[in-house]
Amino acid sequence: MTAKPAAAAARATVYGYPRQGRNRELKKAIEGYWKGRVTADALRATTAELRRTNWQQLADAGISEVPTGDFSYYDHVLDTSVMVGAVPARHRAAVEADALDGYFAMARGTQDVAPLEMTKWFDTNYHYLVPELGPDTVFTADSTKQVAELKEALALGLTARPVLVGPVTYLLLAKPAPGVAADFDPLTLLDRLLPVYAEVLADLRAAGAEWVQLDEPALVQDRTPAELNAAARAYRDLGNPADRPKLLVASYFDRLGAALQVLAASPVDGLALDFTDSAAANLDDLAWVGGLPGKRLVAGVVNGRNIWINDHQKSLATLGTLLGLADRVDVAASCSLQHVPLDASAEQDIDPEVRRWLAFARQKTAEVVTLAKGLARGTEAITAELAANRADLAARADSPITRDPAVRSRAAAVTDADGRRSQPYSERAAAQRAHLGLPLLPTTTIGSFPQTDELRVARADLRAGRIDTAGYEERIKDEIREVLSFQEKTGVDVLVHGEPERNDMVQYFAEQLTGYFATQHGWVQSYGTRYVRPPILAGDISRPEPMTVRWTTYAQAQTAKPVKGMLTGPVTMLAWSFVRDDQPLGDTARQVALALRDEVNDLEAAGTSVIQVDEPALRETLPLRAADHTAYLDWATESFRLSTSGVRPGTQIHTHMCYAEFGDIVQAIDDLDADVISLEAARSHMQVAGELAEHGYPREAGPGVWDIHSPRVPSTAEAASLLRKGLEAIPAERLWVNPDCGLKTRGWTETRASLENLVAAAREVRSELSSDNG
Repeated sequence: MTAKPAAAAARATVYGYPRQGRNRELKKAIEGYWKGRVTADALRATTAELRRTNWQQLADAGISEVPTGDFSYYDHVLDTSVMVGAVPARHRAAVEADALDGYFAMARGTQDVAPLEMTKWFDTNYHYLVPELGPDTVFTADSTKQVAELKEALALGLTARPVLVGPVTYLLLAKPAPGVAADFDPLTLLDRLLPVYAEVLADLRAAGAEWVQLDEPALVQDRTPAELNAAARAYRDLGNPADRPKLLVASYFDRLGAALQVLAASPVDGLALDFTDSAAANLDDLAWVGGLPGKRLVAGVVNGRNIWINDHQKSLATLGTLLGLADRVDVAASCSLQHVPLDASAEQDIDPEVRRWLAFARQKTAEVVTLAKGLARGTEAITAELAANRADLAARADSPITRDPAVRSRAAAVTDADGRRSQPYSERAAAQRAHLGLPLLPTTTIGSFPQTDELRVARADLRAGRIDTAGYEERIKDEIREVLSFQEKTGVDVLVHGEPERNDMVQYFAEQLTGYFATQHGWVQSYGTRYVRPPILAGDISRPEPMTVRWTTYAQAQTAKPVKGMLTGPVTMLAWSFVRDDQPLGDTARQVALALRDEVNDLEAAGTSVIQVDEPALRETLPLRAADHTAYLDWATESFRLSTSGVRPGTQIHTHMCYAEFGDIVQAIDDLDADVISLEAARSHMQVAGELAEHGYPREAGPGVWDIHSPRVPSTAEAASLLRKGLEAIPAERLWVNPDCGLKTRGWTETRASLENLVAAAREVRSELSSDNG
């Protein structure tokens, strides 16, 4: 391909970059601040250095225009709430007393006030803080953070583009504040919000911004005519003022569809679109609307969410087609690179053959730069890069690592009967009640208990050879006995062993399954200071030997109470991994399900009567367009049932979900046919209990009464109040009492107090029910 004249100005850019630093310096500094070991000034200095390092890396790699404003202490949607003055009334005093502490109070809560609700950012595993709005909300502009970070980048001599959450997406992500009518529509506040955005844009223009990016990913979802009209009005009003920066409206994760025509007709100066496989239809849609004459197009041709190398020839073909559809075409990743780890070259423990197929943030940046160079100068300018890319792609396609005939034969032999329990729920429930003998409102936890410093030190000592395997396992046994003893003394009915041997609920299993590769440094932000290392799913999946039976059986031998076996479900194993992109997701899910089926059956054979298969990612992975829901939910629910349907009627199957909009998938939850589901519900004030009741959900459920993502300890009265609210929707004989999620991120002090209060609340409400029935 020889560069066309219109491509000569093509530049490379990205929308955002991993925030944490090479060694998770951000996490360490913030948690140090919370514990009083790091001052506010020291925290600010650390974050300023992280931003400077990121920008310099991008500039040195050849990125022509670096993003600013994407950096956050906790969450970029929370930053937007601060920027527009949408601080909940319960947090205003804290914010006024100390802006930084008030910010963290909104994110995490305090003992006196609850935090903002948290949920998933579209179909990713990143969690954002949900804005709380109402008809009395008054917006006020505060561009301090956005302007300061822009000035930092400009002072380094860089061309910078501030990135903001767009006003339409911000309102579409918001919920009615506590006490506001549930049918209040935050989008009705648009006309009140737009002048505040205009003021922020003016401030950024005055500070030196030539371009400002406004992210509108909510527009890739199905939108009503009223919502599309709101988007048209927003960008008409923001685009009309003469004294403003140039506006680049960005979308990602899927095709824009009808919203593309709305934005193309608006007076904004450019659009940034996703052109990866998940949004390939944007190319046809762009041609259909007549392109973007006179506007800038930023083409996201490098996948910003997965870690496989780019197909340069395919991307260059797309870019070549786009040249005739816009005044100027620049090259980018499809979304912020915060969704991938920092640097694949750090993964020296991964098979070198596999490592050559990987592109983390630094490698994706290089890919973007290479493609921009090829677009601007012609393919002869990147001959060596294209040859290396072709060789790496061919090596992956031909590698025996990716194919196992035995696994494929087993998956092909699955029948519908393999995914169905042998008896209906009503008969199973009777068998389980007789076998388990649990009280009304049984109490349990989700699975994990605090991962103490001692456990982390023991793991590090084992890796470093300072202790042997026998010494490490004795430490694990001690921890299991301590966790069980505490639960028994507290009065928990169905116990867990606490998972002290597990580093992560996906990685732990990935390290024991064929086809997976674990990283050592591949950290990705999940929420706040919580970072995970998603494993890499590169080949066919099988289970060479039992993964959890030994420790679950050991725990059960220490107590007469039932101990849950704890597994991670097939959808979540895919969603929280970097999954292979060379076959349909449903095929991969079936392979994982069969491996888990073997584990479930072995747990049952070893005497485990309660087995929990967690699927917190079931809603998260739901496609953004309704037309794609049925196909996804068919294979997602089938894979869960395939994992769990080989057990006897008296074995109770649990599942767990958290931090998502469950109302969208209640039928799918029903289709899982689990005997018991536990769900996050505390921050949303038992909303999911009402959604289950409205659906007519027929099985047992435990909507959480303790928000474990906040350090505050809920009182017995608070937990009892939530439990009574749950009883308004779910009959007592089908209601469980549990926290929102696992406890690994909490400390022992708050765990003890909170769990004691939870059990006390269950006893209190049980007593009330007994009195009512007496």
